[in-house]
Amino acid sequence: MPSIRPLRLALLSLTVALPAFAASPAVWGEGLMVKVRPESAARSATEVRLTAARNEFVSFQVALHGGDSGLQGVRARLPSLEGPGSTTLRGPDVALYREALVTTKKASVAGEPVGRWPDGLVPDTDEVAGEQRTAFPFDVPAGEARAVWVDVHVPKDAPPGDYTGTVTVEAAGGFQRQVTARLTVVDATLPSTSSLPSAFLLWPPHVCRAHTGREDCTPRELQPLLARYQRMALEHRFTLSSLFPRKPWPPAWSDFDATWGPYLDGTAPTRLPGARMTSLEYVGPLDAQNLKDFTAHMKAKGWLDRAYVQLGDEPPYGTSFDQVHATADLLRQAAPGLRTLLTTNSHELGNHDLEGLVDSVVPLVNHLDGTEGTFRGDQRDTYTDFLKRPGTALWMYQSCMSHGCAYGTNAPENKPGAGWPSYMLDRSSAKARSMQWVTFLEGATGELYYQSVGMLSTAWTDQYRFNGNGDGTLFYPGTPAAIGGTTDVPVASLRLKLIRQGMQDYEWLKAVSDAGDPGFARKVARELIPAASRVPDDGAAFDAARLRLIQRHQELTAGAEPAPDAGTPSDAGSPTDPTDAGTPPEDVAEGPSAEAPTVRPGEDVEVGAPTGGCTTGGGGSAAVAGSLLFAAWALMGARRERARKKVCQRPG
Repeated sequence: MPSIRPLRLALLSLTVALPAFAASPAVWGEGLMVKVRPESAARSATEVRLTAARNEFVSFQVALHGGDSGLQGVRARLPSLEGPGSTTLRGPDVALYREALVTTKKASVAGEPVGRWPDGLVPDTDEVAGEQRTAFPFDVPAGEARAVWVDVHVPKDAPPGDYTGTVTVEAAGGFQRQVTARLTVVDATLPSTSSLPSAFLLWPPHVCRAHTGREDCTPRELQPLLARYQRMALEHRFTLSSLFPRKPWPPAWSDFDATWGPYLDGTAPTRLPGARMTSLEYVGPLDAQNLKDFTAHMKAKGWLDRAYVQLGDEPPYGTSFDQVHATADLLRQAAPGLRTLLTTNSHELGNHDLEGLVDSVVPLVNHLDGTEGTFRGDQRDTYTDFLKRPGTALWMYQSCMSHGCAYGTNAPENKPGAGWPSYMLDRSSAKARSMQWVTFLEGATGELYYQSVGMLSTAWTDQYRFNGNGDGTLFYPGTPAAIGGTTDVPVASLRLKLIRQGMQDYEWLKAVSDAGDPGFARKVARELIPAASRVPDDGAAFDAARLRLIQRHQELTAGAEPAPDAGTPSDAGSPTDPTDAGTPPEDVAEGPSAEAPTVRPGEDVEVGAPTGGCTTGGGGSAAVAGSLLFAAWALMGARRERARKKVCQRPG
């Protein structure tokens, strides 16, 4: 029998002799739901597809990989998106940011990688002062990935139809690549003020320290800077409710009105025209005269319905129940029209006779749909009697209990692919986008967050607090030393963009409900998030769920016959075999940002129902609906294909 050893040696020699090809730098389009870390592998998508309503923000990323040589002096530009007729979307409605990395030393949740995470968004031209900053140029080291974040705001008067723009990326040595962005604007308009009230807290001394290095900023120094933070918050569809300087108190009401009146009345110069604060916290001394004066001024200005006082914080831990009762009694006597708010749950309300003293009860998400003890399962029904009293409301909040407040006490629900909503920077994008979905499912009507600038002064390097990276810190200090320019401004985190996306998702869920199909909205939300402790990490699932809602809203507002469920590709006549699922072509980003048109009930809303034929955008309602249906089908097909590959690659 002849030996095969010489053949093996020949093959080995041939293998060794093959030349080693260098990996070239790469640029590709990516959706908003992927965190591009230095370890991310290169892809080849050269196009992203987006869907938006008028007055809505959509986002995507342009990712870069350095290959074997790296990239030096990287710059990116997106001059405009060209739409129907002569319509052009350009700055400040089109904004680019460099994604800065924060290095974690301990993971917020066991199993998450420790190391560099994208979060701070250094603007090319900042959205507040309009100054050129230091986003570009930057380098991409060999063997590593980086990303550019792109925001697009669709103006209220933009006609529906298709818009196209090209992101051009250039680097030293004549390197140039392009990514095409295709945006479909549907015939609906988002109101500027969120219909989900929010109260994200901000402690002004943290802003003073981060921007000046001092602890003693005067109101005259601090208020203009705080107003810039409020503007950025409103442009991300939430309210900073407690950012007012505490001293002197009472403030000179004329100065207070001049600074904060535009943000309360909707006349501040935000990119969301008419955006208003949805809450305002009393931060003065708890005495009868100051409470009475504050209430009188709020009533005179028409702001009293949004003003509130916190009776305490998480009694009996932060405040005793006796203190809560004393404060509530004082308020009822001195300021009967001023709303009261308390972070507690239905059990404590009943056990401590608080039902008649609290207007807005704010349970922890872990206590409203929990996994342990008396909070196991959906607790929404335990608030029914409380909510029967006129003027009451149910809000929600998340805390370090979503990941574990002390090192080594991580919440057991945070398993791969699941877990609680979380605003930690080293958790998935889906975790940061999910809180508003859970709020909708629980029938809550507001969101509280305990702090937004807790570690602002060290945000660029360290945000580890209460066992979480980013716990209570959602902004970065945009000092000239950090980002260039001459004016101090707030800098958004990637998480702010995801919170904004969640706020827009909430509006879309509510819009479908108000248009006549609340059952469908709940079905989509519940299929996405089976329980508050089981939020998936699959960003494409969120995009696909939103596209289902878009499709349903188009049907409800146009009076058309219901189309097949856009989230079920087989119903749409698509292949059921995952091997034939029709994943997007290689040159189109999987799971792109497919923002839905959302309508904010309760405000003046303009929704142009398609009437058939061609719109000014060159496509009729059927064309828009068809494209949305196909996009959802493609997203779901991509998800099934990835799942199939995981199964096929499983050992054994």
